Amino acid sequence: MRRSRHSMTYALLAYAGAGFLLGLLFAYPGWGLAAGVGIWACLQIRQYNLLMTWLQREDQSEPPESRGAWGELLDELARHQKHAQTREQQLKSVIARFQQSTAALDDAIIIVDSHNSLEWWNSTANTLLGLQPGDRGKPLLNLIRDPRFVRYYRKSNYQEPLQLLSPVNPDIHLQYQISRFGEGDRVLVARDITRLVKLEQTRQDFVANASHELRTPLTVIRGYLETFLDQELPRPLQRALSQMQQQAKRMESLVADLLLLSRLESTQQISDEHPIRIRSLIEQIALDARDLSAERGHQFHLDIDTEYDLVGQELELQSAFSNLVFNAVRYTPGPGEIEISWKVDIRGGHFSVRDNGIGIDPAHIPRLTERFYRVDESRSSASGGTGLGLAIVKHVLMRHGAQLTIESRSGKGSTFSCHFPPDMLRRLEQQDSVTA
Repeated sequence: MRRSRHSMTYALLAYAGAGFLLGLLFAYPGWGLAAGVGIWACLQIRQYNLLMTWLQREDQSEPPESRGAWGELLDELARHQKHAQTREQQLKSVIARFQQSTAALDDAIIIVDSHNSLEWWNSTANTLLGLQPGDRGKPLLNLIRDPRFVRYYRKSNYQEPLQLLSPVNPDIHLQYQISRFGEGDRVLVARDITRLVKLEQTRQDFVANASHELRTPLTVIRGYLETFLDQELPRPLQRALSQMQQQAKRMESLVADLLLLSRLESTQQISDEHPIRIRSLIEQIALDARDLSAERGHQFHLDIDTEYDLVGQELELQSAFSNLVFNAVRYTPGPGEIEISWKVDIRGGHFSVRDNGIGIDPAHIPRLTERFYRVDESRSSASGGTGLGLAIVKHVLMRHGAQLTIESRSGKGSTFSCHFPPDMLRRLEQQDSVTA
């Protein structure tokens, strides 16, 4: 480009010099100089017009022939144009391959821009979510209006996937997963998990049916055992029957927990929400915990925020909270201390149970909510637990959009906390006005 600028300068000087010399011959050097510069300017304008005409074409034609600086400029622009065309073809090829590969996927993939509007999606999204070509640029939440999806999308916490029915086909179960990328953009993946749901439903039905069928024989066995124990029997036989009755009660508790867990697993969300007097609920659980403690002498401390209550299913939350409190009683030697608290902050509501009992090794914490997982088999059996309590707590909280956190160390006690999102809370004043 420096060479081109020098060439144009030399050309200008040549035209100006020639015009000046011709002007001297006719005794008008000034007019000659002006004429030379004018001719040079007309030639530059002509070259400029040729350049602009070529640039405005879209037929990828060769640049016009020219000499000197303009020729060098046109050659340089032609090289850049060919490079840009090659790069454009490569990018188009990559985009075409990406679209072909995503179209072959069974998962719906949607790209949402920073304004929550649809930017791109594959063909599977048309089938699973009912998107149409004219939906481009429309807000995503105007097309998927399920309140549970709206809540999931807006909370911006996408660690756990969301399971919902397809908005266009109620027989299809979808699992939504959202990831962030770029500057506020999101990619939404909707996966058809209908087959997995049906397999899980089959397993749940088997467990529920088996548990239901066990209730009748267990009731008969317990009835006969109670009848026999009411009579005068030899001590060895009475001791054996007492142990049989104790194990029958434990089996009944296990069956009841299995039935409850199967019912909780049948749906991922609660069907309806009702205001719950959280203070009354906690106080009643504390009374039951004192009865369970009996003569062990546990000290209970309650710390309850009286400004906010919860909304949800009261029986399910009572089952979850009581499981945590009763576990603290079982695994805290007397006279231990148990603190039950309900606090609210900007992150939501928090129900916590803290004890100074035997504690749990941190290595076991990730598996505590698994069915029948026991830290110590002999210790758990002696406590009378079924091994399903924390699994029930986990599923109840999932249905209420809440999370369970566990902090514990061996010999240092444990803290089990249930964290509820702000939209599950209600101020007492608002609740009272709605009730009135």
